[in-house]
Amino acid sequence: MNTDAINAELERTAFQKKAVTPLSAPEVLARAIAFFTERGYRATPAGRPGHVAVIGKGEGILPRVTGEVAARADAGKPGTTLVTLNAAGERLGPAMAEFHAALRASRRE
Repeated sequence: MNTDAINAELERTAFQKKAVTPLSAPEVLARAIAFFTERGYRATPAGRPGHVAVIGKGEGILPRVTGEVAARADAGKPGTTLVTLNAAGERLGPAMAEFHAALRASRRE
């Protein structure tokens, strides 16, 4: 398979955002695992504390898709959690955008 085509697809379907939420870091990670598992992805705690790895089957020309959710508590003012979202894939990118919107909605609760 042509690596240039794969790189172009990764760039086209990439989703990278940050969000701030009043939820605790463990709660954000638990929600991420539930959210992506419901959508058919394997979401598990990553090797680093405060990170969740999201892995899925091939989408489009990509043989496998991956994403990551990282949560860091008390970033900025106390009681807020900084969440970093990163993913690429035909379906995973939009799913990560949905999760981002859900986190932003949690600020209004």
